[in-house]
Amino acid sequence: MAITNTESGTNVCEVAQGIWRINTPVAIDGGKGFSFNQYLVQADRPLLFHTGPRQLFPIVREAVDHVMPASQLHYIGFCHVEADECGALNQWLQIAPHAVPLCGAVAAMTTIGDIAERPPRVMTDGEVLDIGGRQVEWLAAPHVPHGWDNGFLFERATATLFCGDLFTQGGGGADALTETDILEPSEDFRRAMDYYAHSPDTRQTLARLAGTKPRTLACMHGSAWRGDGAALLMRLADALCA
Repeated sequence: MAITNTESGTNVCEVAQGIWRINTPVAIDGGKGFSFNQYLVQADRPLLFHTGPRQLFPIVREAVDHVMPASQLHYIGFCHVEADECGALNQWLQIAPHAVPLCGAVAAMTTIGDIAERPPRVMTDGEVLDIGGRQVEWLAAPHVPHGWDNGFLFERATATLFCGDLFTQGGGGADALTETDILEPSEDFRRAMDYYAHSPDTRQTLARLAGTKPRTLACMHGSAWRGDGAALLMRLADALCA
């Protein structure tokens, strides 16, 4: 793990081949820690998944530049429209002249098509995009965990699922990649915040994600996780639907 900003504690670590977690720990009310993660996917046409909030843009850019020139980014992707997912989108588009937003059809229709400085590359459900040496698949997941526009991205070469707010863990995410249980910590956070949409399609959606058989779960908050992702996703489904 490389510390790229000593003041914020922002750090970079490779969690799968050519996939880098950028982590910034933050303090939240009550004296508890939290973290924001972005994921940089190295390819011929590199992808940054999650932008981070606007206030974090300078230190996240610094972290990207530690791995590769941020100006070479081609895609800026995210699960759904929220500040931590895409708040800094236009700042990234300003410094990366070839970059375009990468999002689902609902996000493009309701928000991104209007607010983004360049038109998005819209991903339809199940569509596979070649980013140059890698393929990423878009999996629409409305209301799981929240947001009509939500979806997830699956990188096929490393079987990495960029799972957004699924398995959100409190704390600073000090371990970039873990093989220990993250379900119970994430359930503790969910029970306290109740940020899931209570969708009747939750189990079906999680079962579809499990069908990709991910080996790495790239969580937006907390540690990334390595192991039998399909089994963990179905354990999450059991917990949510109990």
